[in-house]
Amino acid sequence: MTHTPEPVAVFAALGDPTRQRLLVAVAAGEPSAADLAALLAITRQAVEKQLRILEQAGLVRREHLGRRVRFAVRAETLSDTAHWLAVLADTWERRLAAVKVLAESAGSEA
Repeated sequence: MTHTPEPVAVFAALGDPTRQRLLVAVAAGEPSAADLAALLAITRQAVEKQLRILEQAGLVRREHLGRRVRFAVRAETLSDTAHWLAVLADTWERRLAAVKVLAESAGSEA
């Protein structure tokens, strides 16, 4: 059983435009750090640093294929985070609907 990181860790990791671009590039295939460095025109060391942050947030995983290391998106983390947002949005929608009912009933009494 894997542990899904808290949404705050996911959002913190996605708060950086370079990490956002890396995640999109990883989602498009299973590139190596060297592939990503060439694609994004940044150093391999910078890519490795940003990938570690994405990995710690549970957004990507390393896959060792012989001597090469490739990266893949952990879709379950994205799915769990999207579900968390959907539940939060639903909660707020219900609260706003209740406020609207109260406001409309108070307005009709005046």
